[in-house]
Amino acid sequence: MTPSSRPSAKLSESICYRLNAYALAAGAAGVGMLASATPAGAKIVYTPANIPINVNGAVVDLDLNHDGVNDFELGAGYSGPGLRIRRPFPPEGQHASSLEVAPLQQSNRVWAVESQGRLCAAAVPKGKTVGPRRRYQPGNSNLIMAFASGNSVGGTAFCPWIKTQSAYLGLKFVVKGKVHFGWARIKTLGGSFGFPAKVTGYAYETIPNRPIVTGQTKGTDDARGKESNAISTLPMGKPASLGQLALGSRGLSVWRQEES
Repeated sequence: MTPSSRPSAKLSESICYRLNAYALAAGAAGVGMLASATPAGAKIVYTPANIPINVNGAVVDLDLNHDGVNDFELGAGYSGPGLRIRRPFPPEGQHASSLEVAPLQQSNRVWAVESQGRLCAAAVPKGKTVGPRRRYQPGNSNLIMAFASGNSVGGTAFCPWIKTQSAYLGLKFVVKGKVHFGWARIKTLGGSFGFPAKVTGYAYETIPNRPIVTGQTKGTDDARGKESNAISTLPMGKPASLGQLALGSRGLSVWRQEES
């Protein structure tokens, strides 16, 4: 019998239903794999460091992505009786100390918080998401990390880094016109004057607009968190199995009950 003369088989309604359901399930699974796939080349670049930020020493430059363009700088200053380094000078007889960070490119920014009515660089704990929905400084001028001034009678201190601690700067910077997010781990050391500190590491996410988690040194997707609007804003729960999808509406009902 030639192929053209072969009679066509008539499938039962139940078999047709199952085949259609299976095709739908396979297609949905393929779409799910595409949606969850990590873009090629996505990674976090981490640089370990041990760079001192000396009081009244040279500023420390950070090139987060090692492209030869410095992205941020940090410095610590102290001035007091007989030592007029910091500007503006404190009143005669007073001491003043500061630790500061500054963006070096026009569009770069630092995660900012308020302290006693002043805008300061946030001391971000480990495990926090640095991304587009955080509050950043409005311009690219110096941002104070810690400041203290006073004399034997009294004084003032503000900004989160006045405590001796190890925390993170949340950083937003631009590479070839694209926004990237990163962090720098800073340890304040304490001392008899000023706010000496050191940079102990920094990292950035290579995918534009993708958030990064402070302290994260490797991986690709884990940093997106709830605030990310990169890739997708849809909730990603446990995927339905092929078996559940093949069951049609009954299977989807079970899946939704499991999700809830």
